[in-house]
Amino acid sequence: MPETEPRTPDPQGQDLPRVTASAIPADEPAEHPTTRLPQERVADGHAPAGAEAAAPAVGPASASQDEGDTARRAERSDRDRTDRDRAAGPAHADASSRRARKAKAREGHSPLFLWLKEVATVVIVAIVLSFLIKTFLFRAFYIPSESMVNTLDVNDRIFVNLLVPEPMALQRGDVVVFRDSQGWLAPADQKTKGPFTWVQDGLTFVGLLPDNSEQHLVKRVIGLPGDHVVCCDAGGQLTVNGAPLNEKYINSAEIPQVRDFDVVVPAGKVWVMGDNRNHSADSRAHMETNGGFVNESDIEGKAAVIAWPLNRMAALDNYPDVFRAVPAPSGK
Repeated sequence: MPETEPRTPDPQGQDLPRVTASAIPADEPAEHPTTRLPQERVADGHAPAGAEAAAPAVGPASASQDEGDTARRAERSDRDRTDRDRAAGPAHADASSRRARKAKAREGHSPLFLWLKEVATVVIVAIVLSFLIKTFLFRAFYIPSESMVNTLDVNDRIFVNLLVPEPMALQRGDVVVFRDSQGWLAPADQKTKGPFTWVQDGLTFVGLLPDNSEQHLVKRVIGLPGDHVVCCDAGGQLTVNGAPLNEKYINSAEIPQVRDFDVVVPAGKVWVMGDNRNHSADSRAHMETNGGFVNESDIEGKAAVIAWPLNRMAALDNYPDVFRAVPAPSGK
C-alpha cells in the first residue's frame, strides 16, 4: 500500500491525497506527461482529443489525401486548358493539333531524313525564287560574239533588267538584249543532245543558268522613236537630231569604218549599233530588212550588270553625258 501524506485541502474545500515517488512501482519507468502524446499518435494514427494542432498526422491516410489532391489539381489543369482552347476558337485548336502532329512526325523520323527534308525544302524554295526572278525581274545571258567589245567581252555573263522597256522607259545609250525576229542571225545549228542536256535546259528555264539559245542579240540604243540619226557630219561624228555624239564607249583600238546612213526612227522601233563598230552587224547592216530597226516589243530588257567573270563584275553605263545635248525629236 502506498504511503500517503496528510491530505491538503483544495480551493473548494476537499481534501486531495498526495502521492509520493515511492507510490510508483519500480518496474514502471517514470514518464513525463508530454511524452505520451506522440507515442499514442504513432501507435494508432489518431491524436488524443484536443491535441490536433500539435502536429499533423503522418501515415497511410495522409498519403492518400496527397494523391487525391494531386489528381484533382491535374484534372483542374486539363479542364482549364480545354476551356482556354475552346475560348480561343477553332483556329487555335487547329494550330495546336498541327503542332502535335508535327511533333509526333518528327519523333518517328531519323536525323538523316530530317536533314534531307530540310535540304530539299531549301532547294525547292531556291528554284521557285529563281524562276520568279527570271520571269519578272532579271534574266541571265552570255555574250557569244565580239560586237560589243570593249564594253562586253566574249563569254561574259550579264543580268538583264526585264522592267525595261516596260514599265521603265528605254533611254538612248542603254545596252539592250532583243530577240532576233528579223532574221539577222544565221539559223542556229542543231546541237547534239547529250545525256544531261535536259538538266541544262531545265536549269536555264528556271533561271539558274544563262540563256544559251543564241537567238538573241545585244546592242546599244542610239535612236529612239522619232529620232533623226545621221552618219556622219563633217567631223566624222554620228549625230542624233542634229547633235553630234562624242561616243566614249566605242572600241578605240580600231578606227571605225564609215558607213553613211540617214534615217528617222519610226514609232515602236529603235536604232541600235554595236560598240565594236567594225565587227558588229547591227542596224546599219540590215537596212534592207525592216529598215534596220528593232521592234520595241522584241526587247527582252536592259543589260544591267556583268556578273561573270568576277574580275569584270560591274554595272553597265548608258553614258547619259554623251546624249545629254540631244534635243527632243521634231514634232514632240
